[in-house]
Amino acid sequence: MRDETFNISFIGAGNVASHLAPALENVGHSVKEVYSKTGASAKKLIKNLYDASLKDSLNFLDSTSNIFIISIPDDEIIPVLNEIELPDQSLLVHTSGALSMDIIPESIASVIGVFYPLQTFSKSRKLKIEEVPFLLESNHKSGLKILTSLAKSISKQVHHVNSQQRSQLHVAAVFACNFTNYLMTVSEELLNEAKLDFNLLGPLVAETIEKSLLLKPSNAQTGPAKRGDLKTLDKHMEMLAKHPAYSEIYKIISQQILDKYQ
Repeated sequence: MRDETFNISFIGAGNVASHLAPALENVGHSVKEVYSKTGASAKKLIKNLYDASLKDSLNFLDSTSNIFIISIPDDEIIPVLNEIELPDQSLLVHTSGALSMDIIPESIASVIGVFYPLQTFSKSRKLKIEEVPFLLESNHKSGLKILTSLAKSISKQVHHVNSQQRSQLHVAAVFACNFTNYLMTVSEELLNEAKLDFNLLGPLVAETIEKSLLLKPSNAQTGPAKRGDLKTLDKHMEMLAKHPAYSEIYKIISQQILDKYQ
């Protein structure tokens, strides 16, 4: 248990909250309430917590929590902010990587901030929360101090960044994570057509990521486009003829690599 502990309420019970709430309780903080637009999600999360109660409205005026964490899809945050009511001296944060801290009006809470865990979360997938970088921001030193204490209680990586830096980081994360995973779904489909197991690529994918982190991505690039092997590129384009969308992706990325290294 940490020396400094907090009472916390979660607005949202999705992928991020399902990891954060239990992790915070495991180090001594207390999750008092969980609100979710779909009560079923909140009920499921509460089963994994000690004594949290189900909240069926956004009126938290009687809450004993110090910190209120909005952890919902970005396009749902503004409607919640339009309705939520908090006690005096509350700290209100969101967990979005893309949205500015300033979307939270200071009329709702005098101390606001961002508590952004830089990771891809799925409810069914356990992860080491202590290795997740947390990117923090607040409009007051007191808020930043509280968020820093909260983040350090569960993670070894805690960073103070502003909204512009965090937005840039979020774009970079989409390239590194979301786009990379989508490209692997393309690989999986192509292998399925050849009646081959996607797991054949497992060692290659693992080595690619490990080498990229070790050497830096610009130094780790390999492949036909890096070599300027136009014959192989043309052959691959022919093989992708029945997949115009994939062919276009292949063409664009290959040209980018050619332009960078040739």
